[in-house]
Amino acid sequence: MEKTLTTKNLVELRGVDKEFAKNGKQEKVLSGIDFDVQEGEFISILGKSGCGKSTLLNLIGGFDQPTRGQLHFDGKQVTKPSRRAIMLFQFYALLPWRTVLKNVELALEPEGLSKEESRDRAITYLKLVGLEDSLHQFPSQLSGGMQQRVAIARALSIRPELILMDEPFAALDTFNRYYLQDELLRIKQQEGTNIILVTHDIDEAVYLSDRIFIMDANPGVIRKKISVELPKPRDRAHSDFQYYRKWILDEFNFSQKLDDLDFNI
Repeated sequence: MEKTLTTKNLVELRGVDKEFAKNGKQEKVLSGIDFDVQEGEFISILGKSGCGKSTLLNLIGGFDQPTRGQLHFDGKQVTKPSRRAIMLFQFYALLPWRTVLKNVELALEPEGLSKEESRDRAITYLKLVGLEDSLHQFPSQLSGGMQQRVAIARALSIRPELILMDEPFAALDTFNRYYLQDELLRIKQQEGTNIILVTHDIDEAVYLSDRIFIMDANPGVIRKKISVELPKPRDRAHSDFQYYRKWILDEFNFSQKLDDLDFNI
């Protein structure tokens, strides 16, 4: 008899609104946000600046609370930050006076590990991101891409179930960004960590994601959910990749704008 595969919702949002006080009035930043994130998914949240992407990520991480609606992680209401869901920013937040190894070990202090266990785990995840030869270097001695790899190792060392990523590669050049995107997919496959990524980069979203949530602004809403049904790793030059890329460009009306441009010199 054939088995029926079931998937579990790790994150659930139902009717989530978020308002902030501004000039004595309540300004709605998010409205009626509804979606699930299943275990094993890589989700990208894509939208223009000011549509509430980072606010949404902060709600999921428990750094802020919805004004209305329900937000659950693993079946429980999110009321505060948890080490089960770790935030990773484009700014690496490494302590400049601590070595690479000591920066990762810092995240493990609440784990109650022995000094040897903490060191071994930190080294394991630094090896995972290819930094085993940089353990005793300081952040100032590393490139931007290497610093982000330290930040990824630090997040992974906690062994979270969910990593929330807010434009983590935005400050990097194209080559480093592509390299780290591939590394992220490899690490996800190896570690089984769920990822929700906030990005402005359409190609990045198509390359990495199982599903892409497109947001509109004023207030922020999820306008479209796109399942990217392509095997990984993906070929950015393939027509199937370009199909999804054009689909998203059309959603933002960029294709028409490009057509209207006059490239004659």
